[in-house]
Amino acid sequence: MSEVKIIGPAVPNMPWQEKPEKVHGAPVWRYSENPVIGRNPAPEVARIFNSAVMPYGDGFIGVFRGEQTNGVPYIYMGKSKDGLHWDFEEERIAFVDEEGKPFMPLYAYDPRLVKVEDVYYIIWCQDFYGAAIGVAKTMDFCTFTRIENPFLPFNRNAVLFPRKIDGKFMMLSRPSDSGHTPFGDIFLSESPDMVYWGRHRHVMGKSFEWWESLKIGGGAAPIETSEGWLLFYHGVSGTCNGYVYSIGGAILDIDNPSMVKYRCSNFLLTPEEWYEERGFVPNVTFPCATLHDGESGRIAIYYGAADTYVGLAFTTVDEIVAYIKKNNSSSEIDKEIGKR
Repeated sequence: MSEVKIIGPAVPNMPWQEKPEKVHGAPVWRYSENPVIGRNPAPEVARIFNSAVMPYGDGFIGVFRGEQTNGVPYIYMGKSKDGLHWDFEEERIAFVDEEGKPFMPLYAYDPRLVKVEDVYYIIWCQDFYGAAIGVAKTMDFCTFTRIENPFLPFNRNAVLFPRKIDGKFMMLSRPSDSGHTPFGDIFLSESPDMVYWGRHRHVMGKSFEWWESLKIGGGAAPIETSEGWLLFYHGVSGTCNGYVYSIGGAILDIDNPSMVKYRCSNFLLTPEEWYEERGFVPNVTFPCATLHDGESGRIAIYYGAADTYVGLAFTTVDEIVAYIKKNNSSSEIDKEIGKR
């Protein structure tokens, strides 16, 4: 039984692999059979990465960034019995508007999938006269209805919280520019209805640590725990040979999640394996989803690797929370409410 409690249902059938004898650094270990999704996974799709999954029925369902062979990314749906072996729909998800008419984005990438109450929300990056956030909802994974864009351009890396706080939807995002964004902080916004967004608050920015010295951005949907919201996010550093994307961890205040209680000074995962270092965009580990079991405290992290593959890593809520607290480097700015 975990000392730190995950607030959520049991997921006893989630993928899991026991911790190896020797794990250096953070208590996060890679699945020995990585990558779980390789190249050319479906017709006309060259690569799947930066994708999100969650429990559904007696198995798992996911929304996947499918980089088409023509280079244009769209979102595809996949299903799995074990969270490891995936069957993908050959056609990209067909979005409709509120009237049920076809309403496809020009492109769509880096989706997240979050259930709030009885509705499943897909959040992604798309063109809205510039890079911005797209949102759709579904009840059955058959009809996907797009709703209003929450923010103006330019913005990326939107992550919805899995429950309302004080009756409001909460979303993390990373305001950006029209290019590849050589900067970036995480902000929090709230909405009464998933249409009108406001009360924006700063959460945290880059740090002096090498692995997140350039910019940061949201990753997987926050996990509610007895210690606060456990957030896996990405940090970026610049090198003479390009960007390096690593995975970091923080714990946000349960009632005011713009306030950072603990922030790990060390990366939790950084590119070290061949499938993380070598690919279409080398040196990338990019978290987009977790599966987590409220009974055992087990956590499985799905992450994009080198913009080419999907990797899987494991930890437990006790170990990861203890590690983040032990290596805490949250500043006074992190702890602020984020309003100026």
